[in-house]
Amino acid sequence: MLFKAPRLSGGSAALPGASLPRVELQEEDGFITYRLSGDWTTRTAGVIDRHMRDLLKKEAKRVHIDLSDVRQLDTAGAWLVARLVFEQRRRGAEVELTGESEAARILLDAVAPTAEQPDIPRKTHSDGWISRALAAVGRSVYDIRDDLLYGFHILGATISGAQMKLGRRNSVNPAAIASQIDRMGVGAVPIIVLMSAIVGAIIAQQGAFQLRYFGAEIFVVDLVGILILRELGVLMTAIMIAGRSGSAITAEIGSMKMREEVDALTVIGLNPVGVLVFPRLVALVVALPCLTIVANGAALGGAMLIAWWYSGIPPSAFIDRLRGAIDLTSIFAGLIKAPFMAMIIGIIASVEGMKVGGSAESLGRRVTASVVKAIFIVIVVDGLFAIFYAAIDF
Repeated sequence: MLFKAPRLSGGSAALPGASLPRVELQEEDGFITYRLSGDWTTRTAGVIDRHMRDLLKKEAKRVHIDLSDVRQLDTAGAWLVARLVFEQRRRGAEVELTGESEAARILLDAVAPTAEQPDIPRKTHSDGWISRALAAVGRSVYDIRDDLLYGFHILGATISGAQMKLGRRNSVNPAAIASQIDRMGVGAVPIIVLMSAIVGAIIAQQGAFQLRYFGAEIFVVDLVGILILRELGVLMTAIMIAGRSGSAITAEIGSMKMREEVDALTVIGLNPVGVLVFPRLVALVVALPCLTIVANGAALGGAMLIAWWYSGIPPSAFIDRLRGAIDLTSIFAGLIKAPFMAMIIGIIASVEGMKVGGSAESLGRRVTASVVKAIFIVIVVDGLFAIFYAAIDF
């Protein structure tokens, strides 16, 4: 019996210079002989694949595969042969492979492990939405696990493997850290001040409008002071830094990954995490608390102006009331969160940057994922801190 690949449209001219693959099959008392001939390459293997799948269903005690008439064999053709060998052995047959050249034998050994992988089942319309939803949840759980492991790896590698050159000694480069602090901290001051002042003014105006009904407009100072210093100051700053600096970290590291600069650092003996992530992580940990202080001051300043203009509370009365409304715990409750949020933003941005593939589309997806994940985790962590502070009465 002879299996021949079907003629392509346009005849043999569709594959110039190529001989279509053929399989000659002989069956006798549980013994099958496959005689392969022609070119088994990437250009021709596709037209014989369906026939090879039909041959996988045949059962025999002994199988002989003769490759002596095969003119050319590359990875695609070798994979088809290796899949046939594996399937027959899985069914319990004794398989003998003859006629292959030394190069073909090496190629068959190389592709054999991939031929043993089961085919991924294709999605069908009969799959229910419940199974698809559960599959999506399962993939998400595995993705979260991988991100956590990679995040801990980056954190550990950042602490233990920061390899920067300072003269002839391996140490941290202060210039790199100072440069990142200037970009992430000093460069963000104008937008942080503007955003915080507006939010503080809005909170003061809305609070005074509601408290006016009870004749307690002076308590707007307590509202603004506690809310800004304990919660909104650091939270708004962290969200802004996640969108501004977190996306920049992901884009920078991702671009270096696309241009294989990360691999180049490894080749020359440097730790990419220590070189790329460490200065940015240290800069975030330093800059975010400082920006939080600036944001608190700007928000209180905006609230003070609105309280003076809208409720007639002069700045001196605002400051006197603020002294009685807050204490050191209100100030430090927000500042303590800042380094943790900075670490979260830096690690998530670095993880997403290291996961960038070789396309601009991948870079865009990772930058978006970095900002979304960082903002979400920052809000969750802020809620956990609020629960913790309430539990210890801080």
